[in-house]
Amino acid sequence: MTKRALISVSNKTGLIELAKVLIDNGVEILSTGGTAAYLRAQHLPLRDVAEYTQFPEIMQGRVKTLHPKVHGGILARLPEDNAIMQQLGIDTIDYVIVNLYPFQETITKEGCTPQEAIENIDIGGPTLIRAAAKNNERVAVFVAPSDYPLLIEALQRKTSLSPADRWQLAGKAFFHTAAYDRLIADYFLQDKKSENILPTTLHFSLEQKNSLRYGENSHQQAGLYVTAGNHGNDTLAMSPLLQGKALSYNNLADSDAAWACLIALGTDKKACVIVKHANPCGVAKADSLTQAYQKAYAADSTSAFGGIIALNDTLDSALAQTILEQQFVEVILAPHFEAAALALLQKKPNIRCLQVALRAQRPSYELKAISGGYLVQTVDTPLWPNDTMKVVTTLSPTAEQWQDLKFAWGVAKYVKSNAIVYAAHEQTLGIGAGQMSRIDSARIAALKAKDAQFSLQGAVMASDAFFPFSDSLESAHAAGITAIIQPGGAMRDEEIIARANELKLAMVFTGMRHFKH
Repeated sequence: MTKRALISVSNKTGLIELAKVLIDNGVEILSTGGTAAYLRAQHLPLRDVAEYTQFPEIMQGRVKTLHPKVHGGILARLPEDNAIMQQLGIDTIDYVIVNLYPFQETITKEGCTPQEAIENIDIGGPTLIRAAAKNNERVAVFVAPSDYPLLIEALQRKTSLSPADRWQLAGKAFFHTAAYDRLIADYFLQDKKSENILPTTLHFSLEQKNSLRYGENSHQQAGLYVTAGNHGNDTLAMSPLLQGKALSYNNLADSDAAWACLIALGTDKKACVIVKHANPCGVAKADSLTQAYQKAYAADSTSAFGGIIALNDTLDSALAQTILEQQFVEVILAPHFEAAALALLQKKPNIRCLQVALRAQRPSYELKAISGGYLVQTVDTPLWPNDTMKVVTTLSPTAEQWQDLKFAWGVAKYVKSNAIVYAAHEQTLGIGAGQMSRIDSARIAALKAKDAQFSLQGAVMASDAFFPFSDSLESAHAAGITAIIQPGGAMRDEEIIARANELKLAMVFTGMRHFKH
């Protein structure tokens, strides 16, 4: 009996290899629309579903596979349904290889309209998947390219997939369609008439990418979970690890913090961010990547030991050698790695090299578990609203100070509150993080600068939130700071501004704070 595979996919990763193996093993391919055209472009033989059903695709492709000959071929139980199949000319379908319209990618595109979103709601795909999963006793369903090797290996061995394999694939299929429906439900339940963009209900369907050795501490279990159906390399979680042992829970958390800060710095110059315990400890921009790294490392060489290094350009062998000579590093993140650099780093198997796209997607929401529920918020994306940033003091920042103020503000956003950042020449000189009072953070930042043998004369200061009192200004002024950037919004703003004028400081209010607890 001829076996058949129905193929209709949006994600075409690995499809050609799979199709060739199916054809080489005598499996007839049924396909539709874009998938059929894609396979034909590779000169692969197939049969259009419309030819099989003798019913054309209609309504601009809205109706393609919703036909009894398709679903009968999937849902048929053998031998009890043989008679009706023969009477109606229904052929069995043994493999269903389907993934769904890219609804999530569509709705996250800038300017996506409701009509565009609706047209990317798959109807036939989930129906095919669910039918195949229901009849897993006979039919194998594949929703992810990562499972194709299972079928390829079975075909090449001339064996059938086991009942356990088909059962597991069916579970993945139902999970896939459930996640898809939840995403669509969240989109519809979002209140578009109000300024609140959070949906009234929120569902997250996550699948385990891999288990981790342990969590934040060795007695805690942990795993890395990714959004169901996300098999691309457009996020940090899915980025390829080019070398080194597996990433730990803390490696991943610190890497995400480093990469987010790096992206905020822009791409006008080469940039380096060194993170330790989820806080930037050294950050710099320069004309060359090596200069940026050296400036970031010099900002706090003690804390850099065992840290995470994020770079916004290709890591070459010269910089790789410099890093190896100067410090122990847990993870290096970069958009590209020269082969010679990887060869050097492979001598240190404890160093992980993670290749991350410069425009790696950020999540839409952040979650924090509390007893009995979750706190949900949108991600803190913008650095400042352009219409609210203003100079509030008599003195205005110079062009060089403006450059450093914007740089320091970008770093302060990713430092745990209360956050104080001292900077000059687009290099952090001292960072104060996570203190219960802002004045203590200011003092710690000054101590860090002193330890690194930096002078703060003429440097700038960024504070992630407003100053409740003038003591932090006075401490910064005493250390040599000449310009400050902060959100403003304190009850004593007028007093703070007056004191800044007395101290001959230039001060900018952004109108937006960046608490990071």
